[in-house]
Amino acid sequence: MKRLLTAAFLASMASGASAEDVKLQLKWVTQAQFAGYYVAKDKGFYEEEGLNVTILPGGPDIAPTQVIAGGGADVIVEWMPAALAAREKGLPLVNIAQPFAKSGMMLTCLAETGIKEPKDFADKTLGVWFFGNEYPFLSWMSQLGFKTDGSPGGVTVLKQGFNVDPLLQKQAACISTMTYNEYWQVIDAGIKPEDLVTFKYEDQGVATLEDGLYVLEDRLADPAFQETMVKFVRASMKGWKYAEENPDEAAMIVLENDQTGAQTEQHQKRMMGEIAKLTAGSNGALDVAAAEQTVATLLAGGSDPVITKAPEGAWTSVITDKALAN
Repeated sequence: MKRLLTAAFLASMASGASAEDVKLQLKWVTQAQFAGYYVAKDKGFYEEEGLNVTILPGGPDIAPTQVIAGGGADVIVEWMPAALAAREKGLPLVNIAQPFAKSGMMLTCLAETGIKEPKDFADKTLGVWFFGNEYPFLSWMSQLGFKTDGSPGGVTVLKQGFNVDPLLQKQAACISTMTYNEYWQVIDAGIKPEDLVTFKYEDQGVATLEDGLYVLEDRLADPAFQETMVKFVRASMKGWKYAEENPDEAAMIVLENDQTGAQTEQHQKRMMGEIAKLTAGSNGALDVAAAEQTVATLLAGGSDPVITKAPEGAWTSVITDKALAN
């Protein structure tokens, strides 16, 4: 799909003004999870703001926190637990916007294992993603009183790859899934919904914020960078609202940007429908109460908490305040 050349963009080009370059590092591969950014680029929303945005796909060997620490990105998409853990370890990440209002993370279990409620996890093997995605799980297990070292009465953690094989091959009783992705991979593999038991982190009271936009704190001291991020957030949220209202079109835009050819139209359209449920109601401004709940969940980590103290300066409204005012 040809990107729209807007009047504003043409005017800036005519005046000789150069676009501001912005590099965005995604948390995962090109898929509808990031549709808002691809839509904003495709529809010319970034160009209208005078931005030249490069969207960098992620993958199993790409950690957004490492990319931004090394200067490879100006802004990253990351989950708050990973961002706060990195901040406590010395990488001063700051949340400048929160497109996702709800969590899509859950554990999906085979009903045949006898698991009906969280207490039934005892002595079971559970598949868990790492690379920062393990933090909500570890906090949840700690609150349930389960050790995660495989000792009797606790749980055995299977370091799960980014696939659903451990459940299909019955290597684990439960695996980590997202409402918009891996759960449907299980269904597509032939397992019926009635043969599954799911536990949404939202329902368990241990949901943590996902898919926020983060930058390095020292860069926010630069007024010019602040203004660039205001433009970026404003255009990105315009992209997200368009994607919510036009999910099938948004999914097709994502597919056009998938250089791997691994995604399918059916899966991306279904994913976009589920993603829209998570971004619905968000204008990009961070819900501070949700951020504080995330912190509380992470602090409740027993003898091995994800973070050891409440963070200071880990989020700011200065960017969204300006972006939403215009």
